[in-house]
Amino acid sequence: MPNPQDRDQLLELLARKSVRFGDFVLASGQKSHVYVDAKLTTYRAAAMALVGNLFLDKMLERGWAPAAVGGLTLGADPIAMAVARQSIERGRPIDCFVVRKEPKKHGLGRYIEGMEATAGIQVVVIDDVCTTGESTAIAIRRAREAGMNVLGALCLVDREMGARENVEKGLGCPFDRIFTLDEVTSAGRESAPPAAISRTKG
Repeated sequence: MPNPQDRDQLLELLARKSVRFGDFVLASGQKSHVYVDAKLTTYRAAAMALVGNLFLDKMLERGWAPAAVGGLTLGADPIAMAVARQSIERGRPIDCFVVRKEPKKHGLGRYIEGMEATAGIQVVVIDDVCTTGESTAIAIRRAREAGMNVLGALCLVDREMGARENVEKGLGCPFDRIFTLDEVTSAGRESAPPAAISRTKG
């Protein structure tokens, strides 16, 4: 089970560093009054152990025992590295990999970086913020094309705007998350100065 203290600490960091209220256009093209820039948290030293532990806890809860984790660059990169680092502390090292948005223009021209061999490797695909799940879906497809066995997909913040349905029904891949958008924004509203919230909402 996830460590409640780790979860509370990471939620507080996300709420304080990553949540913005206003009018935004998301990568999916949809409009939202809330934007979560998870990289402002996941790239921080103070968050890395928390991120790694919570992802490891969730994978253990789901019964996923991957040899490696990774996802579409750049959002997934610090999460994958955090998981790899914290896995050493638990006595079962898990490697990490990067899924490029475009294949390398020289050398082997691969989409997957960080692993010499990919065929038959059991992996979990990860992401930072999921809306429709398109970035996660791209990473799953690239991993499968490389011969990887994708056990599941795991997201830090799920905006609950179709990602689970698109990944599970569209790709037949189990999906889970650490936080929902409601959890993060509720904590964000509690931690933000009232003037800042009214200013962005106005």
